Amino acid sequence: MSGPVRLALCAYAATLLAAGALLPLVDPWTWIFEAALLLAVQSAAGALARRFVPARTGAVAVQALVALVLLTAAFARDRALLGVLPGPRAVQWLGDLLTAGTDDVGRYAIPAPMTDGIRLLLVGGVLLIGLLVDVLAVTLRASALAGLPLLALYSVAAGLSDGGANRLLFFLAAAGYLLLLLAEGRNRTAQWGRLFGGPARGGPAPGNRVKRPVRTGHRIGALALGVALLVPGSMSALGGGLLGDLGTGNGRGGGGTISAVNPLVSLQDDLNQSEDREVLTYRATDGAQQGTYLRILSLDRFTGSEWLPSKRALSDVPDRLPQPAGLAKDVMAVETTAEITASDDYQQDYLPMPYPATGVRVDGRWRYEPEGRTLIGDGGQTTGGERYRVSSLTVEPTAAQLAAAGLPPKGLTLEYTEVPTSLPDVVAQTAAQVTRGSGNHYEQAVALQDWFAQNGGFSYDTTVSSGTGTAAIARFLKDRRGFCVHFSFAMAAMARTLGIPARVAVGFAPGTTQEDGSVSVGLRDAHAWPELYFEGVGWTRFEPTPTRGTVPAYTVPEAPTGSADTSAAPTASASAQPSAAPSASESCPAQMRREGVCGASAAPVATDTAGPGFPLGTVVLVGLGAALVVLVPLSPLLWRTRLRARRLYGSGGRTPSDAAARTLAVWREITDTAWDHGIVPDDALTPRRAADRIVRLGELDGEPAAALHRVAGAVEQALYAPRPQSPVRAAEDAVTVRAGLAERASRFTRLRAALAPRSAVRVVWAVSERRTASAKRFTERMGAAGRSLRPTRPRG
Repeated sequence: MSGPVRLALCAYAATLLAAGALLPLVDPWTWIFEAALLLAVQSAAGALARRFVPARTGAVAVQALVALVLLTAAFARDRALLGVLPGPRAVQWLGDLLTAGTDDVGRYAIPAPMTDGIRLLLVGGVLLIGLLVDVLAVTLRASALAGLPLLALYSVAAGLSDGGANRLLFFLAAAGYLLLLLAEGRNRTAQWGRLFGGPARGGPAPGNRVKRPVRTGHRIGALALGVALLVPGSMSALGGGLLGDLGTGNGRGGGGTISAVNPLVSLQDDLNQSEDREVLTYRATDGAQQGTYLRILSLDRFTGSEWLPSKRALSDVPDRLPQPAGLAKDVMAVETTAEITASDDYQQDYLPMPYPATGVRVDGRWRYEPEGRTLIGDGGQTTGGERYRVSSLTVEPTAAQLAAAGLPPKGLTLEYTEVPTSLPDVVAQTAAQVTRGSGNHYEQAVALQDWFAQNGGFSYDTTVSSGTGTAAIARFLKDRRGFCVHFSFAMAAMARTLGIPARVAVGFAPGTTQEDGSVSVGLRDAHAWPELYFEGVGWTRFEPTPTRGTVPAYTVPEAPTGSADTSAAPTASASAQPSAAPSASESCPAQMRREGVCGASAAPVATDTAGPGFPLGTVVLVGLGAALVVLVPLSPLLWRTRLRARRLYGSGGRTPSDAAARTLAVWREITDTAWDHGIVPDDALTPRRAADRIVRLGELDGEPAAALHRVAGAVEQALYAPRPQSPVRAAEDAVTVRAGLAERASRFTRLRAALAPRSAVRVVWAVSERRTASAKRFTERMGAAGRSLRPTRPRG
């Protein structure tokens, strides 16, 4: 194994070992496998580039291009040209995703959910650090300096981890760096002529050559030590979410806040808290406060791995909120007003409110999102210590009104019945089985609710993994154990397969009534529930989670009496088919990004730990695309390198004709090398005159000129001598001539000779000659066949 290859492998290993310090920050940690594979492709591209591209900057540019192609194929394949090439839409999407990931870092607590934005930050960060380490250690041969990006990567992980990084992870990162240094040391000791000892007695000069690298090493060590001490300490001062403290109570970090995220992010942890800490209190002015759900936001976009809110435009909070969408005047709706107080340590970006709210009076900087009827903090505004008044409608439709609901608007149906292609067939099949015999969407919705809450044999269990992707839904339907996340997401997905517009609401279930008449809402009241749309009523709450919340009154009297037959085969119907996917906005203005509603990570959701799995097919496609991007521009270089090796070092016999053939092959290589450097061959000249011309135009002198004349003399012997002898050093002389031409040429000429050699046009000539010869042979065969079919004239 050559020295550069060994260094590249060690740089790859050192980067991965240092990236291991990031594993505790995100759940799940399977992203490291994707990063490892993409980093391997990037490192291989660098090794190939260094082998065939003479300029260092060219090799680095190739690696950077491959990294961009890999990230595009992994994160923006649907928006890329041919699935891998980063076009304008792909670049814009990567920028929006990067912004969303940055927002997620400041929003989520450790371990953060694996949103697309955080995944891009992790994988892209590993590729960037890997590129820097590879450039410093392999291209520039400065492995000591390569420790700085490795240290930066580890320091960020240590600064974000609560209590610092694990000792084992530190030892792994240190072992990777030491492995890189040992590999470089082996390469250096393998080279002769380098002085490592002190100066000879009486010789002052050589000693200075040894002390200077030592001083440089001391400076690098001091800088690394300073970064190691300062970076982790500075991380704790960034505040908020992943970068902040987690609470003084039962939280993991031991600071002053409960969480700066939606309850869904830490929903399972909140439900399993040993102490139910109070986060909100509310009091209705008219006393009607039983069964009130406090809603935070809705998740209306299902990507297959998580439920997210769509990108929506924000506006100022109006004095009176508009009429709820789809609510008709003949449906009973009673307006109530509640005073809500958030605890100081409950710092939430979204304002919890009853749904649908009709008016809000709150201090601070808040923005209004009309589609979900939610209020979002602006410029760091949170709910911590807020006291606000909310007017809302208590909508009380009848079962008959829901059953008689008309068709929703087409646009709303398209958007809210979208399901991912990765959704297992068992979801739609089970929905059809459960709702068999239902006469309308209302009866289907009640059948689903009753199946989850009563008839399906489901059990409420907060210890089940909180995956929310397609595979988690299928697993939940099989095991029939989970908590509100599983029940709400499964029912919403099944409703969409039936053609019922559905989304998931996140917030708090009704709290506990206190002696003074107020209601206390604690961590264990964090909840998620499905909302289904019925024209004339609007978005309507359902409660599929057993033992949680309250079952809506409009679902009890008219619930279907027949039990669902879960053993029968599903019946295909138009309503059971998923509708076309909506065209959600792909752009996100800067203002919306600052307000926290953009990107795939705007919603605080947990990812599916058992989702679609590692995308091996995608990674293979990415690898092939990256190889294509690298090999196509380098194909002239690769062809020229192979041809040179065959001409100079190809095997041949010992007969005179073989010797002459080898000599002529070496001469063709020299003339093509001169052509690559701008000296066009002249076939009218004799070998001796051609050599004089190359020496003059290439400005050769010394050994390169002598080597060229030796080969030219050997060519004349091969052409005219009765028994020519193959020169012993013909191949070495050709290499010497090539080095002389490169030394005299400009940098651009050398680069063009390597990447786009002029002699590569011989390939086009060869193809043209073969095509002409094939056409000639075809014409001759057709003529011969025609002559054979002619009748012969009888004689006589």
